[in-house]
This record gives sequence, C-alpha cells and structure tokens, in this order.
Amino acid sequence: MRAVITVIGKDRVGILADLASVCAKNQANVVDVSQTIMQEYFTMTMLVEIDQINLEFEEFQQAVKDSNPDMTIHVMHEEIFNHMHRV
Repeated sequence: MRAVITVIGKDRVGILADLASVCAKNQANVVDVSQTIMQEYFTMTMLVEIDQINLEFEEFQQAVKDSNPDMTIHVMHEEIFNHMHRV
C-alpha cells in the first residue's frame, strides 16, 4: 500500500529533510519525489510505501503534518489520490 504526500509553502532549508526523517522514523519507504521551487514557493509530491509503518495511518498523517507546521501538507492513500485526479 502506498500514500501520496503533497506539500506547498514558502521555501526554506530542511523541508525535504524533515519529511524524509519522519518517513524513515516510521518505516515509510520513499519511492518517488518530485519537487519544484516556484519563485519563493516550495511544491512537492512524494510517494511512499506504507505497508510497514509502525503506527496507525492517521497517526502517520499527523506526524508528517507536524514535521513542517508552516507548510500546507496533505497525506492520502494512493487510491484516493488517483480517484480524485482521474480525468
């Protein structure tokens, strides 16, 4: 099972490092990352495997959001993400 993490906010040092640290701490494997800096704004989409996470999904969601409280972060199961973005 996989999850999609999206992040948007003012760029600063350490955003990706903070997110990767939370994933590693909770046994979520980062599969793919796409990030762009648009002027002073950071945007990122991260795909993570969550089969082996060591806490409930809702707790993982909150841990990811808490890692960068100044950013807008969404964490959702891949199936939900795919259904939301199906054309």
